[in-house]
Amino acid sequence: MAAIKQLFHIAAPRSAVYDAASTIDGLSKWWTTQTTGDSNPGGVIAFRFGTVGMDFKVTSLKEDEEIQWECVAGFDDWIGTTITFRFDENEGKTRVRFTHDNWRETGDHYAACNFSWSRYMESLRELCQAGKGKPFGM
Repeated sequence: MAAIKQLFHIAAPRSAVYDAASTIDGLSKWWTTQTTGDSNPGGVIAFRFGTVGMDFKVTSLKEDEEIQWECVAGFDDWIGTTITFRFDENEGKTRVRFTHDNWRETGDHYAACNFSWSRYMESLRELCQAGKGKPFGM
């Protein structure tokens, strides 16, 4: 199984970064404006990008430390994949370790998603540092 991994720092408090990645309001400000659902453990979050999208079940939340989701609907190669955000402090910044894991194949869609995740992680950073991300739909 393959994984997409990102490691980067955000000059913002860990609690602010956690909130941006763990709440419907926060997620809609950096990933896609078409975000709905229940972001509590066991809930399902729906992310839409126009007419396509995916649903993730929230499998774990550890305040200011970790978020885990499992894809339960969407692209065939996404179903069963997991997304994990881990947060800690490093040199006065929030260090983010992002993983999109359990990919069965590493073809063109995997490569395109790898590129897109980099863009969206930068959008998360911009939201937390400057107050405005660049989500899909804006």
